[in-house]
Amino acid sequence: MSVGVTSGASKPAVRGTILAVDDEPDILVALEDLLEDEYRVLTTSRPAEALELIAAEPDIDVILSDQRMPGLTGDALLARAREISDAQAILLTGYADISAVVSALNRGGITGYVTKPWDPSLLRNAVRSAYERHRLARELATERALLRGLLDHAGDAIAFKDTGGRFLRLNTRMARRLGAPSVEACLGRRETEFAVPGSEDAEAADRAAIASGVPTEIVVGGAEAAQAAPGETWSQVTRVPIRDEAGAVVHLAVIARDITEQRQLELRLRQADKMQALGTLAGGVAHDFNNLLTAILGSLELALPKVAGDARLSRLMTNATQAAQRGAALTKRLLTFSHRRDLQARVVDLNAVIRGMDDLLGRSLGGFVQVEHDLSEHLWPAKVDPDQLELAILNLCINGRDAMPEGGIVALSTHNETVSGSTDPNLQDPNLKPGDYAVIAIRDTGTGIPPEILGRVFEPFFTTKGVGQGTGLGLAMVFGLVQQSGGTIRIDSEVGRGTTVMLYLPRSREAVEGTAAVRSVPAPATRRARILVVDDDTQVRHVTASFLNGFGYDEAEVASGEAALERLEAERFDLVVADLAMPGMSGIDLAEEVRRRWPSLPFLLVTGHAEAARIPADFSVLEKPFPSADLAARVAGLLKPEG
Repeated sequence: MSVGVTSGASKPAVRGTILAVDDEPDILVALEDLLEDEYRVLTTSRPAEALELIAAEPDIDVILSDQRMPGLTGDALLARAREISDAQAILLTGYADISAVVSALNRGGITGYVTKPWDPSLLRNAVRSAYERHRLARELATERALLRGLLDHAGDAIAFKDTGGRFLRLNTRMARRLGAPSVEACLGRRETEFAVPGSEDAEAADRAAIASGVPTEIVVGGAEAAQAAPGETWSQVTRVPIRDEAGAVVHLAVIARDITEQRQLELRLRQADKMQALGTLAGGVAHDFNNLLTAILGSLELALPKVAGDARLSRLMTNATQAAQRGAALTKRLLTFSHRRDLQARVVDLNAVIRGMDDLLGRSLGGFVQVEHDLSEHLWPAKVDPDQLELAILNLCINGRDAMPEGGIVALSTHNETVSGSTDPNLQDPNLKPGDYAVIAIRDTGTGIPPEILGRVFEPFFTTKGVGQGTGLGLAMVFGLVQQSGGTIRIDSEVGRGTTVMLYLPRSREAVEGTAAVRSVPAPATRRARILVVDDDTQVRHVTASFLNGFGYDEAEVASGEAALERLEAERFDLVVADLAMPGMSGIDLAEEVRRRWPSLPFLLVTGHAEAARIPADFSVLEKPFPSADLAARVAGLLKPEG
């Protein structure tokens, strides 16, 4: 007999599927008429064909089979169907076949039976019950599969507990979090039964979530402050009470997400923000300090000639001048720290840079660290930004100090090194190209760096220091500086012995660029000129005006940009010397207004923090504190000769 499928174009698209198997066509027609209003009905008169249909149709919900059929009895058919399908099975049989029913029930092949001739209502109810059982079983199996997939593959630690806090379901991550050998070892146990820090707090949070009946979310783990130690972890724990149909809380879902990396990044960024704020503060302090140094150094320079006959007083004033000059050098470094800028590379003597840092390193590293030098006498020059190189060396020395809590030695050495030939072991570093290099090595006798993290030390925001003790940006910045200068950086470290960091800088064939020679005596005025001095700081303004007067110029003083414009409207001047940072109209604003209204009038900006504002490249700038000779040279260069 051929297979029949009821058509039902006007019926719902998704309906249960019933397979009817009977060797009598009339029985199949009767079953089809009885069930087709509610279900999609498949029919066949041959057991072998029925097995093929069952294998091909995974959506069959219920199998109705006659017991007495040629070739294969109904109970045997349904037993074989059970091996390939989860469909519910109902055996249609006469009273004489009760023994077959009992056998099929014992074998688990059927879930019920209906005797012939059947009562239509009883048969419908039996099919409906079987269909509902199959649907619910499939939904439950689907939910279990989804839950198991979620538990097995989720990146979070997930668990389900009863209202007593006992584990009902959990995934491997949660078991690992509890320190348990397996998921099974956790079932039926409470969290406090595991030797895990914070388990009592976790159970208290569970009870609170169950009592409130609302989801909660907290962050547990490492400290937020500077005391947080390396290895601290953070977790975001979400608790969701699960209710039954009556609305009572019967279970609790707990989801713990590891947010250590995110939290560490947030803390590093917060620390970087603090460092940026500190840099801004340093810039402001340095600006004010440069104003003070300008007044101090200028006043000392003006006063020294007046005590030339008093050797003791001259010596004291010279000492004060030298101390103020050291303060000016420190302020310059402070300004370099406070403002990131493009590299200003020039050919430098690396040994001279290192020697010039002696005072800075002595104060920065403290009394428990001994600084040693081993500088090559014939070191090749290199082209690099000297200010940024100082910062790089200082950063590496401070790292060395931090690795020696009980004190130790930081040794700075230099040597020449030539890298050539593919067999050179140095060529193992792809960033180290063949050529001549001047090498700066910074060695400490500290704790060393473990091999497993040595390869990560140049990653931005990676640090082995506690939160608040480092941004994780220092070595990354050093690497960036050396790489931009055409070189590379290498680290050798041994735990318990110390670390050596080597900066490879390409040899420069150009001559070392010396700093401009400082004029000991200011050049006298080449012609008469009237100069307007504009500065809101009375002491700086007075020193500047006194210098100009001593050069032989006629000077006038005003305290603001607005007052300067009024004087320029009323009088003729040959040059304007103005401070950059003034309340109200800034020096740049004043310079632009002067250029607009008096295009031929020269203008000199004086500032204690040149990076504080974007100064047009064609503006003349003199940085504070300045000796009188520098001011004289700049003024003379701006004034055009008469005639």
